[in-house]
Amino acid sequence: MEPIIIYEDNHLLAINKPAGWLVQGDKTGDTTLTDWGKAYLKEKYQKPGAVFLHPVHRIDRPVSGAVLFARTDKALGRLTEMFRTKDIQKEYWALVEKAPYVPQATLKHYLVKDEARNKVTAYESPKNDAKEAILDYKIAKNGKKGVMLHVHPVTGRPHQIRVQLAKIGCIILGDVKYGAAEPLADASIALHCRSMSFMHPVQKIPVTVSADYPAVFAPLHHPV
Repeated sequence: MEPIIIYEDNHLLAINKPAGWLVQGDKTGDTTLTDWGKAYLKEKYQKPGAVFLHPVHRIDRPVSGAVLFARTDKALGRLTEMFRTKDIQKEYWALVEKAPYVPQATLKHYLVKDEARNKVTAYESPKNDAKEAILDYKIAKNGKKGVMLHVHPVTGRPHQIRVQLAKIGCIILGDVKYGAAEPLADASIALHCRSMSFMHPVQKIPVTVSADYPAVFAPLHHPV
């Protein structure tokens, strides 16, 4: 699948990232969503030289959904601060192997990342160097192939949704890193950044960007 532009103006660009794409480069050297976005802007506006485009957050490679980019220094600085102060509301959809015991709740854990293994461990009490992670979830729908949760992360830690849901026994479909029974056919996991809402960093108007869900969610989709 190719990325899809879901919002664009002079200061911002939002892209629906297919699962499997990197947002920024790593040791693999694979083409990234940032590369794709720069090429798109360069061709559309016939820009000479380098194109300024900077992601203001990241989502994991096997995760799909909305990724927000800044097209100007002014937008980048203000959006970075909005993420720091938690003034950007994000909603993720997650398909999990079984329903949580409580249909709606707030989860708080303390996360430690093993950089060598690229894996995070969640603890219920503070640990040295652990980062606090908070999210809200609610059950949206039950189905034969999984349970759909709507998840609103309050913090933005690496692998946060994946490891926090796994910690309560709600493993995301296909996420073998965190205990899924089997991978999905396309090596994705059933986690999708559905939308982000925020105040435009320059125009000061409310903005919501929404990303269409991938096929894995189709059997369970219902209007929000």
